[in-house]
Amino acid sequence: MALKSKAGLFGVAVIALAWTQVASAQEINSGTVNPQGPSNGAEGSVSSSAPQDIIVTAQRRSQSLQDVPVTVTVFGAEQIQSARIQRVEDVVTRTVGLNFDAFPASQPRLVVRGIGSSDRGAAGDPSSAVFLDDIYLGRPAAIAFDAFDIERIEVLKGPQGTLFGRNVVGGAINVITRKPDVSAVDASFETTYGNYDRFDAAGFVNMPFANNSGAIRASASYRSHDGYVRNAFLNRDVDDQETLSGRFQFLAEPIEDLRVLFTVDGTRDRATGPANHVLERDTSDPRSGLYSVYQDPDFTYGSDVGYQNRDTVGVRGEVSYDTSLATVTLLGSYRDLSYGLRYDFDGGNAVSTSPGFNRLNIGGGNDEQAELSSQEIRISSLPTSPVEWVAGFYHYNQQVDRSDIFILDSRAVAPIALTEIYNQDSSLDSIAFFGDVTVPLTDQFSVIGGARYTKDDKTYRVRNTGSRVPLRGSELFDVTTSASFDAVTWRAGLNFKPNADHLFYGMVSRGFKSGGFQETPTSALDAAAAYNPETATQYEIGQKSSFFNGRLIWNNTLFYLDYKDLQTRQADPTTGGIFTTNAGAATIKGFETQLQARLFTGFNLSAAYAYTDGTFDVYVEDGVDFAGNRISRTPRHKVSLSPSYTYELGGRTNLTIAADYRYESKIFDDNSNQPPEIRPATHFIDARVILNGIADHFSMSLWGKNLTDERTRTFQSVFLGANFGAYNEPRTYGATLRWEY
Repeated sequence: MALKSKAGLFGVAVIALAWTQVASAQEINSGTVNPQGPSNGAEGSVSSSAPQDIIVTAQRRSQSLQDVPVTVTVFGAEQIQSARIQRVEDVVTRTVGLNFDAFPASQPRLVVRGIGSSDRGAAGDPSSAVFLDDIYLGRPAAIAFDAFDIERIEVLKGPQGTLFGRNVVGGAINVITRKPDVSAVDASFETTYGNYDRFDAAGFVNMPFANNSGAIRASASYRSHDGYVRNAFLNRDVDDQETLSGRFQFLAEPIEDLRVLFTVDGTRDRATGPANHVLERDTSDPRSGLYSVYQDPDFTYGSDVGYQNRDTVGVRGEVSYDTSLATVTLLGSYRDLSYGLRYDFDGGNAVSTSPGFNRLNIGGGNDEQAELSSQEIRISSLPTSPVEWVAGFYHYNQQVDRSDIFILDSRAVAPIALTEIYNQDSSLDSIAFFGDVTVPLTDQFSVIGGARYTKDDKTYRVRNTGSRVPLRGSELFDVTTSASFDAVTWRAGLNFKPNADHLFYGMVSRGFKSGGFQETPTSALDAAAAYNPETATQYEIGQKSSFFNGRLIWNNTLFYLDYKDLQTRQADPTTGGIFTTNAGAATIKGFETQLQARLFTGFNLSAAYAYTDGTFDVYVEDGVDFAGNRISRTPRHKVSLSPSYTYELGGRTNLTIAADYRYESKIFDDNSNQPPEIRPATHFIDARVILNGIADHFSMSLWGKNLTDERTRTFQSVFLGANFGAYNEPRTYGATLRWEY
């Protein structure tokens, strides 16, 4: 269906529903339900006679989700727990309009509405980012938190910058942890056992001070499972997990208007390397005959199991003080990251009798040490203020020492293995001034405006070492360079709220991501030259409506994105060089709808759909015109459907049956849009049965993920004669026992 037709149906349906709702509408039976899917992502035990008001902080203040003129998907604490949302990948797969590249899983690359960065080099930035309690996680490997003891996860779509500390051009995932509670003692513990010898344990304890002037909260989790893939050559399992995470928070409220919160968190992550495969030969390359194709997702034949190791520790401090005129907030953070990756890229070996026999063996990985720090001061209006506003200053500093390691082992090339290492040292210093205001014109109309000035200073040193002769370039070099990038970004909009149940809004917002430097340049000239910043201007109209006393919520959005100078990352299939360039322009347009309905006592249905059409308008690379091609890693259609039913067994005991269905249409993994780098459409089904309120303190759940054992490619790339790639996780299932104080 054309976008124009969709827009027409959207408008007719919205007007009909919004203006024909009457007070005498038939009441839906009351009762307690236990939603299991996203309401716009939200979840919680709610009474249909007294609907739950979902509170979010997407605009740096507490607001009802239905009053926020931004497309937001929200996952609440109960859904995070019951649906086993543990990593950022679990959020991505359940959110329409959001996708990612999972190679490797320890360095996820997010794409929101077609906008995402593939550059993981020391001098690159993500186009769509993750924030942990308002703290920007600027390196992909730093996204290593465990989603346990989390209050909610908000996914914001479109440019963010007039409210968020760090400017992002595509969108943001904001993870909000549960804070210490000064009013009550609280504790919980859960343990899980599942197939692949999965064992999980997690718990938290909350202890208030005697005089209710503060509290402490400690959380910890351990996750482990055996490998999902068997390395038949080494007789080892790969793609396993062993993760230990912890978080400690201290909250003090010494006087009524002053709040001090200190947090320290850490994650230790250990895993074998990703299981790669030769998926197809690149018949246009004479080297294609050097490889053996093997597409069984359960087996690999790599000569090295590799590893994925992460250690990250962060501290965060926040001080808030309410004056008679405004709230002043000081926020500071520091994070240390140590990351190491080794993998067998071709997934084969040099033994001629092996099914994975490859005459050209490719390996490598990354080592990274990074320090991230930020400071922010915000002054915001009080909750009683008729004009809602926020203004602030933000400073971010990032130091990255990264090595990109490439190993080529082939007797057809050299009698010994050749190693090339790109050592990258990068420094980023960024400052920003921002402000945002919402002014009511009447009881029904309000205007929104915001602006931000950002200035990024980058210094970069890169040198290629290892082999005497460069493997992916024309010369050996040691280059130090620097550049500055700045921009003014903004948003402006209009809200129309005819009554408490309906919101209509229009918003124009502009985002900016600074330029950077090549991760693996092929010459000194390429190393010294920066690629340009990218910008996106989004035009969005939306509607948020609540019907039948909140038992039916239906939200819709139409958007159009004008994307300029987008940073694209391409691999040269001949030399193996990987470079980032600026495509001229692209247009992204689409439609999103989100529905949550409590149809009768105990039954809840959440559904969401996104149509995203992203195409290049101007893009020529090495003489090839990509204009008209679709943007990579972005499905045109994505559907999420989550029904659940809760049956009251008496007392505090109830039984919930829930399922999640997800569909994604075809995805191109390369801007050429040519085979073999195409992912076919996928269908995923998860389900769970939860018995709550056992002996007042216990709950038991039986769960399964990817129940149809759908196997699809999560990464693929044509490189030196073949298409290499990896697959998603297989069917998993298990049981979880939870105790609550």
